[in-house]
Amino acid sequence: MTKLSPSPVPELPTHSEVIVIRRVGFRAPIDLRELWAGRELFGFLIWRDIRSKYKQTVLGLAWVFLQPILASGIFSVIFGAMAKMPSDGLPYPIFVLAGVLPWTYFMNAVTFASNSLINQPSLLTKIYMPRLMIPGAPVVGGLLDLAIGSLLMVGAMLYFGVVPNWTIVFLPALVLLTALLAVGVGSALCALTVAYRDFRYVIPFMLQVWFYLTPVVYSATLVEPRYRWVLAINPLAGLVDAYRASLLGRPWDFTTLSVSAGVTLVVLAAGVRVFKSLERRLADLA
Repeated sequence: MTKLSPSPVPELPTHSEVIVIRRVGFRAPIDLRELWAGRELFGFLIWRDIRSKYKQTVLGLAWVFLQPILASGIFSVIFGAMAKMPSDGLPYPIFVLAGVLPWTYFMNAVTFASNSLINQPSLLTKIYMPRLMIPGAPVVGGLLDLAIGSLLMVGAMLYFGVVPNWTIVFLPALVLLTALLAVGVGSALCALTVAYRDFRYVIPFMLQVWFYLTPVVYSATLVEPRYRWVLAINPLAGLVDAYRASLLGRPWDFTTLSVSAGVTLVVLAAGVRVFKSLERRLADLA
């Protein structure tokens, strides 16, 4: 019989090493390499949000159409037929629909993003992931609703005989700016909602006020040109006006759009910075 010799026992280290991680030099607020490494997880979060939105619902996909239809119908009656709000020579229903679609996307994206950590705290405490993906997933997932809802715009343009010009090629850039604005606002509100729970009650009121400060039901041309830059400080003002210019062939106001685009990038950087400053405390507060 072969005698088995015992395997040698590894020697234990006589000392332990301590690795200290320090921040060296400048570091961007968004680690793009980390986000790219977690792209598959990000895709799963987006798909999960889309599936949970439509699974076991009464209206389901119909709500994507009903929300802008009902809003545009009510605004057309109140502001178009009754208040006789000017619409730059366009039929008021299609004028207001061109503003309702991007506003609805932005409102839903910010609402879902701001509540994303409150509704799923296990993502903070049980797994590691780039946490900026959590509020970012509803913003990207909402683009599907915007694309589906845009079919209403196509139908309205055919019905009213509105033919877009070549400037419609700038529409993807406007959608990207709107999504970046939603990421900036949504990520900041997401972290603030976890840290201070009463922010959940501030967000609906904030969005309601923001709606009336945005030229959705009225035209930006109602503001005198010399004061229009004040309106453009609201980044959605220039974006909504640019949506109408791109889709309906209206003149472009590049000054307003430039100011709104610059403010959008500032809001994005500030929102991510707020999220990163509170990120270490989120797991304890969730």
